Amino acid sequence: MLPDLADLLSEAHVVALPMRVRFRGITVREAMVLRGPAGWTEFSPFVEYDDGESAAWLRAALDFGWTTHEPAAESVPVNATVPAVPPDEVAPLLARYPGCTTAKVKVAEPGTTLDDDVARVAEVRRVMGPDAAVRVDANGLWSEDQAARALERLAPFGLQYAEQPCRTVPELAALRARLSGLGVAIAADESVRKASDPLAVARAGAADVLVVKAQPLGGITAARAIVAEAGLPCVVSSALDTSVGLGMGAFLAAAAMSPGYAAGLGTAAMFTADVTASPLLPVGGQVPVRRADVSAELLQRHAASPERTAWWRARLERVHALLATA
Repeated sequence: MLPDLADLLSEAHVVALPMRVRFRGITVREAMVLRGPAGWTEFSPFVEYDDGESAAWLRAALDFGWTTHEPAAESVPVNATVPAVPPDEVAPLLARYPGCTTAKVKVAEPGTTLDDDVARVAEVRRVMGPDAAVRVDANGLWSEDQAARALERLAPFGLQYAEQPCRTVPELAALRARLSGLGVAIAADESVRKASDPLAVARAGAADVLVVKAQPLGGITAARAIVAEAGLPCVVSSALDTSVGLGMGAFLAAAAMSPGYAAGLGTAAMFTADVTASPLLPVGGQVPVRRADVSAELLQRHAASPERTAWWRARLERVHALLATA
């Protein structure tokens, strides 16, 4: 059942958390955390998302905050995340992910070149050594031809997979067939979490791996159903969440993720602040499967401005109204 809007707003807090480096075009992540009967939960669709797309994020918040989910493991392995930084910044970034043996490297960033990407991936491989798993993520910014050229240059570094190299499902399917002898697996992210039909990519044979995120897919319960029906290996990743949202992802990863893969849930290391005194930071290459214990003092210290708080509260009201009429 949909909780009353007044109940949601009474325990809703908006925070603005500064990041160590620019990622996904932002240096401050805004998020709303709410407290439900099962514990703290998060509603944090990116600011550019419309209300219709944000509805799944609110369903996820309600699923986690108003449903008891039992942890299927004590912890899950996670990857390090390397934004589009110069090679000399790679080693200090990786040091924030102690024990991690997998790295996801951003490529195709606007304003950078393929040579920049190759240099960044080469440095990650050098620092982490030959046995580490290295992934690249293009966020759908390459065309099929650009992706083919890029992955031919990046393949010698031993990629575990390339995440969303192209935007559309047909492009992914064509690229996967085109690169069948190269040994680079294709993972789908945006083609799952932003699609009206998240299973279309699996039916089209356009990916080897699904990257799933709890909030964009409507929560733990909904995401587990998608993974089960898709029948492909699954990697659970974050949506640049606070530790509250990372906890939601960790519960999903413990229940649904495929063995042999690290989850993309170590992103608390990208922030200089959080909503809890015990953030879900990687330790020994793992993050714990638990709910965050939110600090009232940190909520106050990192509160968004009154104007941004009003914007988020109005957004919650609109999206709640959409769910009420669905």
